[in-house]
Amino acid sequence: MVVPIFNERDNIPLLHERLEQALRDLAVRYEIVYVDDGSTDGSTDVLRSLATSPCTRVIRFRRNFGQTAAIQAGIDHSSGDVLVFMDGDLQNDPADIPRLLEELARGNDVVSGWRKDRQDEWLTRRVPSHVANWLISRVTGVALKDYGCTLKAYRREVLENVHLYGEMHRFIPAIASWTGATVAEIPVTHHPRTFGSSKYGISRTFRVLLDLLTVKFLGSYSTKPIYAFGFPGVILWVAAALSAITVIIQRVFPPHARAVTNPLFLLSVFFATLGTLFIMMGLLAELTIRTYHETQGKRTYVIRELT
Repeated sequence: MVVPIFNERDNIPLLHERLEQALRDLAVRYEIVYVDDGSTDGSTDVLRSLATSPCTRVIRFRRNFGQTAAIQAGIDHSSGDVLVFMDGDLQNDPADIPRLLEELARGNDVVSGWRKDRQDEWLTRRVPSHVANWLISRVTGVALKDYGCTLKAYRREVLENVHLYGEMHRFIPAIASWTGATVAEIPVTHHPRTFGSSKYGISRTFRVLLDLLTVKFLGSYSTKPIYAFGFPGVILWVAAALSAITVIIQRVFPPHARAVTNPLFLLSVFFATLGTLFIMMGLLAELTIRTYHETQGKRTYVIRELT
């Protein structure tokens, strides 16, 4: 269990009690990793009191680095074959954990929670979330109803090649799917917040959109960036050629032959220059990608099994 915590002092004791109850009922080996993301409300002291248990570990950040960094730290400092992420605000229900594990046992690599009856503000939280989920599904090609739900279960093997930055934790199912992982989604319980206040606002939506561009580029062009830059470059060159041909025709044939200036000439030069810049950026990106893979021994493929 990986649980990011940021200023959830009043929620932590009840959360830990419910977590331990749900995990004990499973009769499996487990550990709970709390990641204190720079809390300032006394959450640190509460977490320290829980760390006396042999199955509980607490990671404390020096400052607030964000939920994505907290989840990455949980991945790095946990040892289980299955990782389950959940929020620390008591809105996710630990009683749903067995259902997530059942879906994993059916052969899935990732099981994502869907807050079907979400208990949040309609205008500021639910509407932006619906729009973001639709957009992410269309761009990534992995259709999920609720990318923003933290309650998810993963096989560790699908996370070994995932490195998280920005707000990219919500895109893990899509990134895992691109490497061949099977993704399932099930409805989960969502409770209204009892203690504390939400740490998310409408401004988070814009950061998610920018991260979506990054994820799409990494997923589609991380090993062939020349395609991302080359195609627009070629299109711009074609546009430059068409503009130049139009200028020549207008110079030779009346009634345009008498014209002294023609804006299409400048447009042709602009398109040609911009196309060249795109091609050059693509070539530089290719050199960067090759340096990244070859100097660090990174592979351009992911193996599921060797027999």
